Amino acid sequence: MTRNMGYALLAGLAAIVVLVSTAIFIGVGSGDSGFDDGAPQARNSAAPASSGNWVGTWSASPAAAEPHTSDGFSNMSIRNVVHTSVGGTGARIQLSNLFGNRPLTISHATIALAAAPSNPTAAAGTMRRLTFGNKPTVTIPAGGEVTSDSVRLNVPHAADLLITTYSPTPSGPVTYHPYARQTSYVAEGDRAEDTSGTAFNKQSPYWRYLSGVDVWSAETEGAVAVLGDSITDGITSSPGANRRWTDFLAERLRTERDAPRLSVLNGGISGNRVLVDGSKFSPNNGPSALGRMNRDVLSRTGVKSVIIEMGLNDIIKPPRQRDPQKIVKGLRDLVRQAHARGLKVVGSTLTPFGGHRGYTPRMDAVRQGVNEQIRSGKVFDAYVDFDAALRDPAHPERLLAAYDSGDHLHPSDNGYRAMAQALDLKMLKGSGPAKL
Repeated sequence: MTRNMGYALLAGLAAIVVLVSTAIFIGVGSGDSGFDDGAPQARNSAAPASSGNWVGTWSASPAAAEPHTSDGFSNMSIRNVVHTSVGGTGARIQLSNLFGNRPLTISHATIALAAAPSNPTAAAGTMRRLTFGNKPTVTIPAGGEVTSDSVRLNVPHAADLLITTYSPTPSGPVTYHPYARQTSYVAEGDRAEDTSGTAFNKQSPYWRYLSGVDVWSAETEGAVAVLGDSITDGITSSPGANRRWTDFLAERLRTERDAPRLSVLNGGISGNRVLVDGSKFSPNNGPSALGRMNRDVLSRTGVKSVIIEMGLNDIIKPPRQRDPQKIVKGLRDLVRQAHARGLKVVGSTLTPFGGHRGYTPRMDAVRQGVNEQIRSGKVFDAYVDFDAALRDPAHPERLLAAYDSGDHLHPSDNGYRAMAQALDLKMLKGSGPAKL
């Protein structure tokens, strides 16, 4: 009788251990500490043992519908090449059909590390199939977007990723980012899981459909999202070299002592304006900053602070804005949108453009009027003086020759580096907005 009671006691203790272990396991894999915040997992995904959070590592703002793509890219594979700002142990992507006029079906999507920079060949052992709600196929409605399930993948800092999508049927105009300064690739047929780049024999200067990549990171605390125009887009930076000013900023945040642990998300669109929708005059210039602030900046994953580099195109591009107060009002409206999310905003002064075809002394006076308001401290929570960092001291209306790409408007690689160096990284610490 005593022996039976002993066995029963041991059995009861074993059951308690199992129950406690199960509870711990469930607790680790759910809620905020889970790998995908409770979202369905892809078949090669699992909750990590360590804690972490999702943070955007790369982004590009959808700018327009690609010309001459009324049938989309049916029966073709698009392999976008993108460069990470930070790494992690898992990944997921965002796809956009913002400028499509009919549903976009993606029946096969993958992510992999590139074997070499700007190369369509995947590094050995890194190819991962992406799913959407645990399904291999997703249909994105016209004007919509979707986020994939997460996959386990060791993503390095400052690495090239290959994100490949295959569309089996015509899908209408392709949502794209035209000035990628990066070569991507296209192949005939379903080549999404090809590790070799041989079939991807058509090159492309665009990013298509892809608008963001997130990583699961235990090191990075959040992201700084940058709203900008062609200067942030890096339109004159060296192709394939990742020398936009945001790339140099990401390098500083990764390597400098006491720098905040933030990724950098580029929300630049060439030709973009604060006040005017580019679609009314030049489709590739994208929607106004006021109209896209939420989608392209505030809704990005893990955003902790915002940088705004905007306003010069409102002065230069017709119809020209001759009232600096209207531009300042638009900038303040952008700040209010960020403040509504509890986010701090760092703004920049408008850079010199003397010698550019759009320059006149009257237009430069408008720029100076905007800069005067920014320097007064009544527009942004803090500001970085890109004007002072780039101008020629002898001719302050012009870019310093060493920082001029040659068009007297956009910086060179050296100019982009100077912009990143001009930013006091302490400005990015803390998420509380100032009282303006």
